[in-house]
Amino acid sequence: MSNMIITISRSYGSGGRVIGRMLSENLKIPYYDRNLIYLASNRTGIDLKYFAKYDEDMKRKIFDDIIPSERNKYVSKDEIFMRQAEVIKDVADEGDCVIVGRCANHILKNSGHKILRVFIYANEIDCIETIMNKLSISKSEAVKTISEINKHRADYYFYHTENDWTSAKNYDICINTSVYAPKQAVKLIIECSKIFRTI
Repeated sequence: MSNMIITISRSYGSGGRVIGRMLSENLKIPYYDRNLIYLASNRTGIDLKYFAKYDEDMKRKIFDDIIPSERNKYVSKDEIFMRQAEVIKDVADEGDCVIVGRCANHILKNSGHKILRVFIYANEIDCIETIMNKLSISKSEAVKTISEINKHRADYYFYHTENDWTSAKNYDICINTSVYAPKQAVKLIIECSKIFRTI
């Protein structure tokens, strides 16, 4: 029997992580985000700091080469991604869940499960205001932070999928949180998931 997996990709400052947690609570299903790197580290024995350092971040080119693990061998960034992908497939096999980021929509495309692929975004001005308030930084700092993080996410996604992270063709639903509040976005996704189960 196939499980219902809701994957959430999100632009920085759009509230995608909040929506993911709310979905998990409403549907009473597991939520996976940063905890995936803990699972991957525990299962592989590769130090957590290497997963964390590479987590959705293509900025540090050191990972184009190799990094030492705690097992006295060397692992590439591709192996780190592969190990994390294995964990994503495992949690999807275990049951319905919500997975935020980490190319889950791409990793699970041939899993045999029902994959509802969601992209959350917001207008630039709203993202800036959100990050200014969240991090207590200036507007210029928020603009720079948003630009850098979104670029890292786009680079990470393209490197591993050869697809455009923001392209609607990679998703089933794209929700603008400048229009829909988190609670409304959650309702939309839940209604879509009900329909999606019957397809």
